[in-house]
Amino acid sequence: MEALGVVVALVALFGVALLVMAVVGTVKAAKAVAAKVDRHSANAQRAVENAALKAKSITRPGEQGRIAALRLSLRTALDSTRQVLESGVPQDGQLGDALQLLARLDSHAAELDSELRMLEREPQNSRVAAKLPELRERAERITHSADSLRWAAQDRMRRFADDELARLGKECQDEAGALRHWTPAEPTATDGLGTASAPADGTDSPGTAASAEEPADRRKGLGSSRPTSAEELLGLAAEPLSRLADRLRKPNPAGPNRP
Repeated sequence: MEALGVVVALVALFGVALLVMAVVGTVKAAKAVAAKVDRHSANAQRAVENAALKAKSITRPGEQGRIAALRLSLRTALDSTRQVLESGVPQDGQLGDALQLLARLDSHAAELDSELRMLEREPQNSRVAAKLPELRERAERITHSADSLRWAAQDRMRRFADDELARLGKECQDEAGALRHWTPAEPTATDGLGTASAPADGTDSPGTAASAEEPADRRKGLGSSRPTSAEELLGLAAEPLSRLADRLRKPNPAGPNRP
């Protein structure tokens, strides 16, 4: 019974853990979906506002149209710079500092946009004419700073692309040269020594000539094809028979019994 109770407790604990994991996963998925929806809704809302500002800058005459055009140029500069920096951050981490500066510019731009929006609703044309040059000067400073960041990032990415293309072209040229190298390899030092040991004109080596010049009697023996005679075994074959006969005919002065 105790073992059964332990098994039931483990199964219950496992089920609770699965339930908790499912709840956590569901909450995270819901947050991710909500963040994605908020981001898309914000982008859609910003796109609608930009379209409205563009329409106002074209249709409304006077100061109202100028204010709308100023707000639109400010938003366009910041959005374009943000897109360039965010697209280049994965390849170049140093653009993260530029993104932080752009975030600070965004705060100033948001404050300026709120002021321009209030000025757009101002009924006194004299006040609008008095405040608009100051706000335009601030907007131009923010726009110029955002443009500088975007241009610098574009030049940096273009320089890196040119360097990478030049390096890739050099590697391709080296590989093409290696693929065209179909000539046979040069003989090694070991092959040269082996070739030098055998004469190229087919002549016998000194060792072969010496073996050919050995006396014939050294090459002869009991195992030769011609049988050896008794005279050759006694060493008489090297002396002519006539001399042997003359020596036998000479008298021995010491007597016949002496050698």
